[in-house]
Amino acid sequence: MKLRASAVFALSLLLATSVLAKDKTKRTLPPSVLHARTIAVIIDPDAGISVDDPRANQVAQKDVETALLNWGRFEPVLSTQTADLIVVVRKGQGRLVNQTISDPRQNRRAGVIDPTDNGVMIGGQHGQQPDMSSAPPLGSRSDSPHPQMEIGGSEDSFTVFEGGGDRPLDAGPVWRYAAKDGLRAHTVPAVAEFRKAVAEAEKAAAKHP
Repeated sequence: MKLRASAVFALSLLLATSVLAKDKTKRTLPPSVLHARTIAVIIDPDAGISVDDPRANQVAQKDVETALLNWGRFEPVLSTQTADLIVVVRKGQGRLVNQTISDPRQNRRAGVIDPTDNGVMIGGQHGQQPDMSSAPPLGSRSDSPHPQMEIGGSEDSFTVFEGGGDRPLDAGPVWRYAAKDGLRAHTVPAVAEFRKAVAEAEKAAAKHP
């Protein structure tokens, strides 16, 4: 029985790896993305805090905000309630199974985003993010931090959702990028790929006004 359970578990991991490998990038963008002006960057609500690198997701979040500020097309904001687009980031751990600490407070930032010479600075006081999905985090027991095992998420992920509504993350993403080091500091390849996707969508829109 134990061997059968192990085989089923291994098969599940293999299938998950196959799906992730095939779904690296979703390049088709709807017109609403081209008309968007504001963008909020949050940490994946299902992402736990890495035992090896506790600030990995928070650092990736700020790196993405800095890259978006440098791009200049969208205005990064903290409030997901007023954002035209919502970017959900998650730092990969390089392994399919990871021990993390579940803590929903990762997204409880308050303030405003100000550009600095070295990136962004969070200041001010304007409350916290509301819940954006009706589905609770996998394995969640309460709002209190607790150990958990995460399956999948070996690569960095950058997922774009349309803003608006009470549960914007339930509507499904409009664009997704997942790759090793996709949220690497300074260069942030995920933002570079998103810029390419926007440019391609603009060219397509110009051909078919």
